[in-house]
This record gives sequence, structure tokens and C-alpha cells, in this order.
Amino acid sequence: MTAVVPFPLLLQAVAAGPSPVGQLVMFMAIPAIVYFLMIRPQQKERKKHEERLKTLKRGDQIVTSGGVVGEIVHMKETSTDAGPQKTMEDHITIRSGESRLIVERGRIARVLGESGTSNPAA
Repeated sequence: MTAVVPFPLLLQAVAAGPSPVGQLVMFMAIPAIVYFLMIRPQQKERKKHEERLKTLKRGDQIVTSGGVVGEIVHMKETSTDAGPQKTMEDHITIRSGESRLIVERGRIARVLGESGTSNPAA
């Protein structure tokens, strides 16, 4: 003899899907994973790059965002009532070969190091 299962119990077993609590945890975990694996490391790297740009000095070797490699020969900082401030719009004069170029501080892509040190990219 076979056991007969009532029809409403059969529908209830089929309709039961994932729990709403599990879905809520999953929907909260995905943005947290994206934040900790992508957004936070980019923010840290950007802050470190901005700090490196603010500590530039004469003689540093740099690479601009356009790919020009040069040595800093002069920096003109923005003046305010409180005195000179280092902003990303400051004009920096670089020497590249026989040419001198003026670039904004914010357009510097990398700092290679000081002119007297060995270049790791070479």
C-alpha cells in the first residue's frame, strides 16, 4: 500500500524557497565585499598618491599623465591670505631633455624618485 500525501502539504513543500533572512544577508554581503575588495584599496592608493604629490621637491623625477618624464626644476604654489598652500592646481616646471614644461601638480602620474638615486624602472 502506498501512502497518500494530501495535496495542500505537497504545494507547501514545493513553494518553500530560500529564507528571507538568507537573502537579506546575501544582499548586504555583496556590497560589503565590493567595498572591501575594490573601493577601499583604491581610496587608500589615491590618498597615498596625493600625499606623495604634496611632498614633491626640486630634483624629483616624475612622469606626467601624458607620459613625459622629467625632473622638477621649479614649483609655484598657490598663495592665499594664510600663505602658500599646496594644491593640485599648482604649476610645476619640469625639465625633460632640452625642454622645459609647465604642468599642474594634479597631472603627475608617478614619482620616480630623486635625481641622484637609481631608477627602478630603467
